[in-house]
Amino acid sequence: MEMELEARLLEKKFDQQLQIRTVGLREWGKEANKYNRYEATPYLALEQLFETYTFKQDDKLIDFGSGRGRVAFYVHNRFNIAVTGVEAHDTTFEEALINEEMYRKSRAHLDAPLLFEFALAEQYEIAEDYNKFFMFNPFSVHIFKRVMTNILKSYERQPRMMELILYYPLNDFIHYLRNKTPFELINKIKVKNGDHGSYGRFEIYRLTPEKNTNEEG
Repeated sequence: MEMELEARLLEKKFDQQLQIRTVGLREWGKEANKYNRYEATPYLALEQLFETYTFKQDDKLIDFGSGRGRVAFYVHNRFNIAVTGVEAHDTTFEEALINEEMYRKSRAHLDAPLLFEFALAEQYEIAEDYNKFFMFNPFSVHIFKRVMTNILKSYERQPRMMELILYYPLNDFIHYLRNKTPFELINKIKVKNGDHGSYGRFEIYRLTPEKNTNEEG
């Protein structure tokens, strides 16, 4: 009970510091078989991830299923790198734009680009200079495969080191990555005192220019 209270207080604390509102859930309704409900990545998990994982100044991150923007704002504020959030739910996207307006009022000193795109993840074309990709179980494995195809096409156009950061990775996603793509698991980070059980972990996968993307299928 004490840990649950601490986690809730942490949620409010970081939202207040970033001047955003990201707490709460939202179901997709008719599209629930394709896209999972809105649920922000816990700040507790993000804090533990970035105790060991970091970004370089020239890294550029895409958050697929970015929701109200929590991960985008957190990463942009902490690392001052370029971040793009891709969200397909119209109401949730509008809430992200409202959050962005409030966030920017106190973050004018951060010069890295911050952008939110209203788009289906599987149709989003990935620019050749983006190399980091974050996902918190935002959609079905079928859509995940299409997103991965787009990521690999971007790699083929411009080979570069790429990394996937998955929170709450499902077995179907893991199986596909390991058996059908050239991405390799480089780290697992278990979230301590989290509320997602055995799925409350990050798995980080890397693709380097030495690997052959022809394995993808």
